[in-house]
Amino acid sequence: MLDLSPDPGAENILGMLKWLGKDKLRPLGIECDKKHQALPVDHPFLKEFLSFGVSFGMRALEPDGDGKKGESKGPRRMGRLGILAAEEIAYWDQGVAMCLPGPGLGGPPVMIMGTPEQKKRFFDIFEDKSTPRWGCFALTEPSAGSDAAAIKMTARKDGKHYILNGEKMFITNAVRADWAVTFATVDKSLGRAGHRVFVVEKGTPGYRVGRIEDKMGLKASETASLLYEDCRVPEENLLGGEEHYRGKEGFKGAMGTFDMTRPAVAVMAIGIGRSAYDYARDFVKENYMIHRPIPRYQKIKEKLHRMRRKLDTGRLLCWKAVWMMDTGKSNSVEAAMAKAYCPVAAIEVTRQAMEILGDAGVRNDYFVEKLFRDLKVFDIFEGTGQVQRIVVARRLVGLPGSSG
Repeated sequence: MLDLSPDPGAENILGMLKWLGKDKLRPLGIECDKKHQALPVDHPFLKEFLSFGVSFGMRALEPDGDGKKGESKGPRRMGRLGILAAEEIAYWDQGVAMCLPGPGLGGPPVMIMGTPEQKKRFFDIFEDKSTPRWGCFALTEPSAGSDAAAIKMTARKDGKHYILNGEKMFITNAVRADWAVTFATVDKSLGRAGHRVFVVEKGTPGYRVGRIEDKMGLKASETASLLYEDCRVPEENLLGGEEHYRGKEGFKGAMGTFDMTRPAVAVMAIGIGRSAYDYARDFVKENYMIHRPIPRYQKIKEKLHRMRRKLDTGRLLCWKAVWMMDTGKSNSVEAAMAKAYCPVAAIEVTRQAMEILGDAGVRNDYFVEKLFRDLKVFDIFEGTGQVQRIVVARRLVGLPGSSG
């Protein structure tokens, strides 16, 4: 049964996140937005965050145990808590949230595909509470965005190393990442079956950061390209090892990651939209209820109702997708539905909030204008809305390619 009520432990964590968001995330996000710069790596807040943020993030990835260290009974039922936390953090500032220490989007593929030794090696660095560490996820290329099967980065075996050549772009936390989960192909003619997934560590010869993007929104989070020029990666950094790749495991690793992360990305959009909704609602309470005629107020009330309904609908789509993941059911369609619906709904809600505010809605000293800029990318990254609709349509009618 789909249980929608958070338990007392989740309530405590959400309360802590609310305090953290109000006291730290939102002020820092507004400051970074005004300065047009990412939150610095050496910012004191990032060290402050380690004692809570990283441990919570790692617990969400670990399997559920039976009390004995190192043993597992199956997937940990942390999806619901993770989705609630993702919305709450995004409500306060998603830009700052994206640059918080941790494995980030690189975590799921390591957890899905990595050997026990690889999981320990790449996750153990996050246990150090004295130094912020980051991971990142490098899939998108200049000629391969939503079509992940079209990647052109090559991987050539050379003794006990692979030689990687190519470029990745629009990579979150690329500059500060200690390692990057990187997708490449050993043979383009094999299509998806040629895909391999590597963990490329900072300092690897031939691996460097390229262009740092100047983005429309999410200013607190850095986004950059990564360049691989005869990059020598040890064979032990091939996720899962050679024996893991007997078919389309590399491509499936990317798709499995998206099934896990798309509901979270979708609910982040809902969190930002909810922030815009609350701002507009409070503006109405403070202004129209007291100073404007009743007919105008009635029309605005109806608009607020429609805005709230869109947000609630999107949230339920995200919760269902995560519930299916937690219970071991395939959630590809539901994850894609959530990702297709929620960013568009949140953008519309934020646009309506700007209209309610009137002239104040487009002034950059008002909070909602920033939220509108932050939201736009959510309909693009993790697979565009158009691609999500294709994924859903293919699977609903069983078109070729619908199984990945």
